[in-house]
Amino acid sequence: MGHHGAVTDAAALLHAYDDQLRTDAETAHAVTAERRGPLRLAMFPGGYGFVSYRDLEGVREDSMGELVGSTLAHFAADPAITAVEWKTRGHDRAPGLLDALVAHGFVAEEPESIMVGEAALLTADVPLPEGVVLRRAADERDVRAMSAMQDEVFGDPVSAERADDLVRRLDGDDGTELWIAEADGRIVSAGRLQPVEGSDFAGIWGGATREEWRGRGIYRALTAARARSALAMGKRYLHSDSTEFSRPILERSGLVKVSTTTPYVWRP
Repeated sequence: MGHHGAVTDAAALLHAYDDQLRTDAETAHAVTAERRGPLRLAMFPGGYGFVSYRDLEGVREDSMGELVGSTLAHFAADPAITAVEWKTRGHDRAPGLLDALVAHGFVAEEPESIMVGEAALLTADVPLPEGVVLRRAADERDVRAMSAMQDEVFGDPVSAERADDLVRRLDGDDGTELWIAEADGRIVSAGRLQPVEGSDFAGIWGGATREEWRGRGIYRALTAARARSALAMGKRYLHSDSTEFSRPILERSGLVKVSTTTPYVWRP
């Protein structure tokens, strides 16, 4: 299958991202979600508050502080809240927003690249190292082992809550797939495929590879497997918020950096 007609134009890809993904799709897995003016507010498992929006074009610079303050007050009133993430994007016109976030105690985390591209560009067969097997996670044991491996690789304590959330997603009917690479029955790399309902997109998330297995094509092979699966679901585009570690891998495969996203996080 030729890739003529594949969209690789950053502006067109960004437009598809803004139109199709900055919708209720962002809060599909939330425990609760609501609209407040231009904002979407959600609560995720573990008391994680989340703020996103299509744009803030209608908000004047001098009322940005008020918007941030009232939103934070809404979350802070909930004793279960453990953190609030306000998801900013580098291409938005929102004068005064970042200053208002910092003034209200939000702290900027590392910026990530918003990567978007045609799934068809990522389906190449990647040879795997001897003894490494790729498959979809099948049951709860797989999911818990995968989640623990990711926590370990990212330097986080093993989170039962995160594993519970993944188990729920896999049991759900939204098409979530968890892909793992194993060597001698031990998970060495893993990642999630998250189809976005009502859109042409699937997200590729949570890519993690044990350090001693990096640089050997395993993550690229997992990405290709997820791309093939996304195409089979009828999805055209893949997207991911990617760290500097995985960005070059996705770029080599044909995804394009269309913008950046920086989470601003408040903790009680």
